[in-house]
Amino acid sequence: MNNFFLEKLINKKLRAPKYIDDYMPNGLQVEGKSEIKNIITGVTASQKLLDIAINTHADAVIVHHGYFWKNQGRKILGMNKSRLQKLLTHNINLYAWHLPLDTHPELGNNAQLGKLLNISTQGIISPYIFMGYFKKKHTKKSLSQLIKEKLNRDPFHYGQTGTKYIRNIAWCTGKGQKLFPRVVNLNLDAYLTGEVSEDTVHIAEENNMHFFSLGHHATEKFGIQALGKWLFRKDKNLKIKFIDIENPI
Repeated sequence: MNNFFLEKLINKKLRAPKYIDDYMPNGLQVEGKSEIKNIITGVTASQKLLDIAINTHADAVIVHHGYFWKNQGRKILGMNKSRLQKLLTHNINLYAWHLPLDTHPELGNNAQLGKLLNISTQGIISPYIFMGYFKKKHTKKSLSQLIKEKLNRDPFHYGQTGTKYIRNIAWCTGKGQKLFPRVVNLNLDAYLTGEVSEDTVHIAEENNMHFFSLGHHATEKFGIQALGKWLFRKDKNLKIKFIDIENPI
């Protein structure tokens, strides 16, 4: 598949052009060889992931967290130089989709996490927060156990003043704790996201809600996997492999 055609194909599926105010550029970030057959996917374009791509002779890397973030500055130094140098030396294409891969109703991280935890989605609060309910009510213990079973990690939970049973819930993968205040007046039992901040516990306690932090990486590895499976269905000549570079955060 041609490298620019691949970009157009995924841009259309994820509706990427409407996310012009994203924190990083979506789509093809570093141009490599024109023909793509072997693709490595992952959450973040870390050096470990690039090394695997090089060792497996990948033509392209597709990730959720790419490069050229707005808060990174404009100089290519140190770690950034090393990463880009390896991509260019080995002629590997780098693609990244951030918010489009968070919010897509089918392939997105939020949609995939809701499906994994058997949450019935009711709607979306802003482009980033999903809202739904459990058909079977959970206690804080049973929901923590479900999360551990599905994500293979113990979540951080805080809910000193929360309800006995959890049914109505909102969630936002990744660094969604900063959006917690947006849902406190929606008569929900719990909010679920990837990270936690110092003020998060106060928000939960003062609004009688449960809060669960599952890990930024852990909540955002399902969208990129879903995208890879979708891409393979579009072109079965492609070899696509997801690499999980474990991250405790």
